[in-house]
Amino acid sequence: MKSQKKYSYKQILHIAYPILISLVMEQLIGMTDTAFLGRVGEIELGASALAGVYYMAIFMIAFGFSIGSQIVIGRRNGEGQYTQIGSVFYQGIYFLLFLAVVMFSLSQYFSPRILKNIISSPHVYEATVSYINWRVYGFFFSFIGVMFRAFFVGTTLTKTLTLNSVVMVLSNVVFNYIFIFGKFGFPALGIAGAAIGSSLAELVSVLFFVIYTYRRVDVKKYGLNHLQTFRPKLLKRILNVSFWTMIQNFVSLSTWFLFFLAVEHLGERPLAISNIIRNVSALPFMVMIAFASTCSTLISNLMGAGESRYVKGTLKQCIGITYIFLIPLLLFFVCFPSLILHIYTDSAVLIKASIPALMVLCSSYLLSVPGNVYFQAVSGTGNTRTALWLELLTLAIYIGYVSVLIFHFRVDVAVCWTTEHIYAGFILLFSYLYFKKGKWEDKRI
Repeated sequence: MKSQKKYSYKQILHIAYPILISLVMEQLIGMTDTAFLGRVGEIELGASALAGVYYMAIFMIAFGFSIGSQIVIGRRNGEGQYTQIGSVFYQGIYFLLFLAVVMFSLSQYFSPRILKNIISSPHVYEATVSYINWRVYGFFFSFIGVMFRAFFVGTTLTKTLTLNSVVMVLSNVVFNYIFIFGKFGFPALGIAGAAIGSSLAELVSVLFFVIYTYRRVDVKKYGLNHLQTFRPKLLKRILNVSFWTMIQNFVSLSTWFLFFLAVEHLGERPLAISNIIRNVSALPFMVMIAFASTCSTLISNLMGAGESRYVKGTLKQCIGITYIFLIPLLLFFVCFPSLILHIYTDSAVLIKASIPALMVLCSSYLLSVPGNVYFQAVSGTGNTRTALWLELLTLAIYIGYVSVLIFHFRVDVAVCWTTEHIYAGFILLFSYLYFKKGKWEDKRI
């Protein structure tokens, strides 16, 4: 089938750039934590990697639900059934609040026991638990925040995300400065202060979303003007789409956590290096995810409007525009690695040791861009169960590769990062075959 274009590049950018800015700003929370903790010590720096990814693995269950909700909202938006969007939104809020209570309770009881058995360094363990004990309070705010994000992305009203993210990041910088280093009469809490600061920043983010929505959004049009009762049948329909993205996102981030856990067994320095590289990769990763998320939303809207013939053309446009934005950024990293790495540590030895891993990471994006755009597009068609199976198959290969590299050969940390090439290559292959051979054009949700 010949690729046809529905959207101009300008229209794609109009939707994508607020998502990009919001994602970059949100990622700056983790980057801020790392930049501050890099001045505290290598143990705190390494522990924040494990704790941050551990938290994100749990958070991604809620984020997965919001992605499924976003697909449903996008489909209703494309169909012109705007008032039904409010129903989806409120059922999502109710479900995510319940989920936050459950995950908070489970984490408080099980996290110290789980981490005790899988982290080899007692110093890293103590710092990791210190972070997690405070960070889990953020569930109550971040889980609500992702539902607002689903609404704004699904309806393509993405400019709001930029404003919200700026507010959240600035709040996090202020809170981190106060609680990590003990300013304005507060005690210096170190890594625990970073967790408190991030949770408070998420609270500020939710308050902003609530105030902005009711002052600047046409709440009557989208059925947001009054609270709705709990509707189990509607929630079940949302979960038919969201359940698979919840599992997919949790498994994906859990595997990412296993990677850092494996690296931790190589030593505290390789773990510190990997945390630095993870944070350096955040900016190009957010560029990629912004356009992939935009592609997913556009495809959901296209299919809701009965225009699936434009899907493949939209895919190609999103891949091309992602490369245009990403390649100059990666070239800058390659040409000035020490300048970038110095943001996260003052140690010349640590900077020098991190450069090879950074080079490996940059090369992986040649495969990661089409891989992620195609994969997010699979979910955009509404076939979230298929997306889960593609992810599980890819992650099984990924875990096998990680295990052989680290536990059997105990390779240098730079070689460990070739795992990104493996993941990207296989997710691209499987997602491409789905669009080539699969029956996705008439998917109903």
